Amino acid sequence: MKKRNAVLLMAMLALPVLAQASCESVKADISKKIINNGVAEADFTLDIVPNDQADQAGGQVVGHCENDTQKIVYKKNGHDADSSVPDSAGSSQDSSAQ
Repeated sequence: MKKRNAVLLMAMLALPVLAQASCESVKADISKKIINNGVAEADFTLDIVPNDQADQAGGQVVGHCENDTQKIVYKKNGHDADSSVPDSAGSSQDSSAQ
């Protein structure tokens, strides 16, 4: 019984770390897709922001994570470049069937 409680306690303590890792993995997947579409890594940034701050982030929402409590916002660096992100750069969670 004590062993089971210890395992449950460890799992509960690890949940916040796992949730953050999932946002980071979604962000990494989106970044890889953008780079594969010909955008240089230095030409954009991806930020993870709370849902209520996504509008103030000043970019385009390209993904979400943590049970849709966080948004991933794409920002193009530079002034002379196209500011749109390729359609295929979003996560598989961002389909039109939301």
